[in-house]
Amino acid sequence: QVQLVETGGGLVQPGGSLRLSCAASGSIFSIADMGWYRQAPGKQRELVALITRAGSTNYVDSVKGRFTISRDNGKNTVYLQMNSLKPEDTAVYYCNARARPAFSNNYRDYWGQGTQVTVSS
Repeated sequence: QVQLVETGGGLVQPGGSLRLSCAASGSIFSIADMGWYRQAPGKQRELVALITRAGSTNYVDSVKGRFTISRDNGKNTVYLQMNSLKPEDTAVYYCNARARPAFSNNYRDYWGQGTQVTVSS
């Protein structure tokens, strides 16, 4: 099985920065796309940023120019650098990875436990 562990959430003032990390572990054959999702109370979960194994990225419009997703394939880790944070960014952030377990034919989605990001003065 594959496990994802997230770190880096917390409380920050508007305009501040946070860096989230998500490390995948277990018997992994390969990891394809990795991404970050977020969910605020009363709202649907939304895709924030996505990165392919080769490094191509996509962002939701509301975070373009402020957030940067990156990954280290050697460490099976994905990062989300969040700058110029706004109160609207407050949510639980979830790491996602499309991974193929060792000796499996198929990729499936794995999810981190979620980490709270609160932007408030």
